[in-house]
This record gives sequence, structure tokens and C-alpha cells, in this order.
Amino acid sequence: MNSNNILLVHSGTVIEDDRLTLEQLCEACNVSVDWIHSLIEESIIEPHGQDIQLWRFSGACLIRVRKAIRLQHDLGVNLAGIALALDLIGEIESLREQMKMLSQS
Repeated sequence: MNSNNILLVHSGTVIEDDRLTLEQLCEACNVSVDWIHSLIEESIIEPHGQDIQLWRFSGACLIRVRKAIRLQHDLGVNLAGIALALDLIGEIESLREQMKMLSQS
């Protein structure tokens, strides 16, 4: 991924096939490597790859990191609370999608 792609990702265009490195994810979200490590430890995001040098993050991880940032900065939620909130938000979105599909059939 080149620097032009980072700009597109940062501006809101997320391409799921693209994989961000740890450094690119930190740059796109304006956070430290240590904070990303904390999110990984709390299972908020999961890198692809075994070795830290080969870690890649999906567009979904980018979205979760940005939501986590908002939860922490806007509401003062700690990491455990962020993990819970994001899981619940995901469940709500899934249920809404199911309801939408059922109402269309």
C-alpha cells in the first residue's frame, strides 16, 4: 500500500482487500504503536500474520480502531469497556441487518 492509499483510507474510503501495516494503521488513526498493542491484547482488533513485522490489519480493524478512539476520547471508556461496547454495537448492527432482510422478504 503506498502513501496515496493511506490518504484514501484516512479520508474514509476503506478497501477491505488492502492490508495496513502496524505503522500505517497508527498513522491513519494518529495513535501510538503501544495503544494498538493494547487493543490487540484486549481482542478489540486482531492482526493477520504471526510475526509483528508481518502483521497486517484489515479495513474492518481500521474502523474498529477509529470507533475505539471515539469511545475513549468522547466518553472516557477504558479498554475493557471499549471491547464490550464494540461487541454490542456489532451485535446491534447484525440484528438490524437481519430485521431489514426479513422485512424485505
